[in-house]
Amino acid sequence: MTSSDHGTDDETLRLDRAGQAEAFDAIGDRYHEAFPHKEGQISAGEWLIASLPAGSRVLDLGCGTGVPTARQLTDAGFELVGVDLSGGMVKLAREYVPDATFHQLDLADLRPGGPRDLGRFDAVAAFFSLLMLPRAEIPLALRSIHHLLVPGGLFALSMVEADVDDFEIPFIGHTIRVSGYVLEDLRHVLETGGFEIVKETSYTYAPAVADVPPEEQIFLCCRRRD
Repeated sequence: MTSSDHGTDDETLRLDRAGQAEAFDAIGDRYHEAFPHKEGQISAGEWLIASLPAGSRVLDLGCGTGVPTARQLTDAGFELVGVDLSGGMVKLAREYVPDATFHQLDLADLRPGGPRDLGRFDAVAAFFSLLMLPRAEIPLALRSIHHLLVPGGLFALSMVEADVDDFEIPFIGHTIRVSGYVLEDLRHVLETGGFEIVKETSYTYAPAVADVPPEEQIFLCCRRRD
């Protein structure tokens, strides 16, 4: 992609994570109370399980507590590595999924030439993690994911369909900033980032707490184009 595709040069991009990790540190297990049903996420995990050979290496970006995805993929016999910005979430994930490996890292740390190299993966899952980034960073995140994947590797992600950029919302007693796209624009961002979309589903979801509004969740199953 050219610089015009992602809006700013990677070296001049100023990352602002103020309050994001701290909110999830404080939320902890209450996240499961707010989002008790994760059918779309589990279904996308099942797609990865059905599409990958046993023993495949999978990265869970924004792993949260490790439930359900890290546990689901570890139980399927994959080598699971999870990454989350929240130290509190990483601590819970290590307790809930002891057979996986977890790191407290920013996705930006994993960019090509970045400070951390976790190796290459047969698949990457990013469920509701890219929506925590401002839109200016999402193309960089997709380049990082493309870089982390082996040729032809799989990418499963979910976003909330909304035309917002770094927008503050109330979230389980805290405030976080989120970004989103309408579906057509999200498809374009992914295809520009080097991914072929092979399956897509959507769910209307009403969280179980009053301060999180109903949302349209989009799940896209993709393959890295070389």
